[in-house]
Amino acid sequence: MQTTIQPPFSNMQVELLKLYAAGVPDEYLSDIKRMIAKYLFERARDRADTIWDEKGYSEETLKKWISGDE
Repeated sequence: MQTTIQPPFSNMQVELLKLYAAGVPDEYLSDIKRMIAKYLFERARDRADTIWDEKGYSEETLKKWISGDE
């Protein structure tokens, strides 16, 4: 079974296709995946921190959530 990819591609997909077309060695792939995962994690953490601050959450809020005393 052959998968057909329909354009348009996202900007991320285009950049990754350029990278793969350049012939990146297999041993680099795990490093690249780790860098992408780290970047996405940091973005998610930053967004979560922003929401935490906007809502005025605190250590006490977290303790209530954990104990179920919301």
